[in-house]
Amino acid sequence: MNEMDDKPGDALGHDIEQVSATSQTGLMSRFRNYFLTGLVVAGPLTVTVWLIWSIITWVDNIVRPIIPPAYRPESYLPWPIPGTGLIVAVAALTLLGFLTANLVGRTLVELSEGLLSRMPIVRPVYKTMKQIFESLFSKTGSSFRKVALIEFPAPGTYSLVFLSRPPVGEVATKLPHADDDYVSVFLPCTPNPTTGFFFFVHRKDLIELDIPVEAAMTLIISAGMVQPGDTQQDRLAALASTARAAQLARKPETVE
Repeated sequence: MNEMDDKPGDALGHDIEQVSATSQTGLMSRFRNYFLTGLVVAGPLTVTVWLIWSIITWVDNIVRPIIPPAYRPESYLPWPIPGTGLIVAVAALTLLGFLTANLVGRTLVELSEGLLSRMPIVRPVYKTMKQIFESLFSKTGSSFRKVALIEFPAPGTYSLVFLSRPPVGEVATKLPHADDDYVSVFLPCTPNPTTGFFFFVHRKDLIELDIPVEAAMTLIISAGMVQPGDTQQDRLAALASTARAAQLARKPETVE
């Protein structure tokens, strides 16, 4: 009788322990979901604010020493105003562009470039930097404007590449079948797109994509976690779905 009386009590206690363990698991799962959702929302905002603040501080530290103390806001206020150096830098660059657009400014720029072109070490550095900046910021430049797929590094696998200018000059004439349509491509690495591979390829071997360069760059930096066309709501839903799947995978272990 004692053994039979003990068995229902043991079963009831076991059931209570299972319910308690399941409740704790559900509570921790909800806590984790809420925390990850908050991290997804706050993380990009925090990183963006930090980057903007770092750029403003960096420019201020460069420009502020050039400004005479009499013209600095902190000389009259009890605290410095962030961004004054950035405003001065933007105004100075705009004024430089305005002066360069007229005859006197172009003459001064030509004289300066002529002086730099006579310096053996400075000349190649300045020429290369000028070509890069013209390509990136000039309206008629040759910065990356198209994205494509190429079969690399093995047959059946594809990588994202950015299309650049077609080869010209000596390179164009020495490529095999020079009459074919070649194009310069850059294949960036993940997650650091500032490094990668540069090569010439037939245009017919490329699969051009109708997506912006920014979307392709985001895809590469995130290693495929952020796909073109994804919205924040889609990412939150995917995150919640992953958390629910992990919760369901742990439930059999809890019951045992």
